[in-house]
Amino acid sequence: MSTRTPRTTRSCPCGLPEAYEDCCGRFHAGAAAPTAERLMRSRYCAFVRQDAGYLMRTWHPRTRPERIDLGPRMRWTGLEILDTADGSAFHSTGTVTFRASYRGGSLHERSRFERVDGTWAYVDGDFLD
Repeated sequence: MSTRTPRTTRSCPCGLPEAYEDCCGRFHAGAAAPTAERLMRSRYCAFVRQDAGYLMRTWHPRTRPERIDLGPRMRWTGLEILDTADGSAFHSTGTVTFRASYRGGSLHERSRFERVDGTWAYVDGDFLD
């Protein structure tokens, strides 16, 4: 009889078809996101999962707040990546424009990312619409 916990087959909350463990879960567990877009997706997933620690760890030290309060009643319902610029393994900066839906509305933002010691970090963003 196996004592292994079965892997979930549901797709990741970030919208990619992989299971959470194979997608954003590996970044939440400590692996570095390879692109600005993957960091953006993993940060959205951290909001869904109420993982403030991950959000703080992936925030650029220059712009990171002292603390983050996640509304326990906020229910994120979907992420749509609208545009990306740079942010690959060959860049030091990048932007990701997205729409994140939540129960009762959506957030439309252009986020800026920079590499810090070779790892992608969220810098800040401009709200759109």
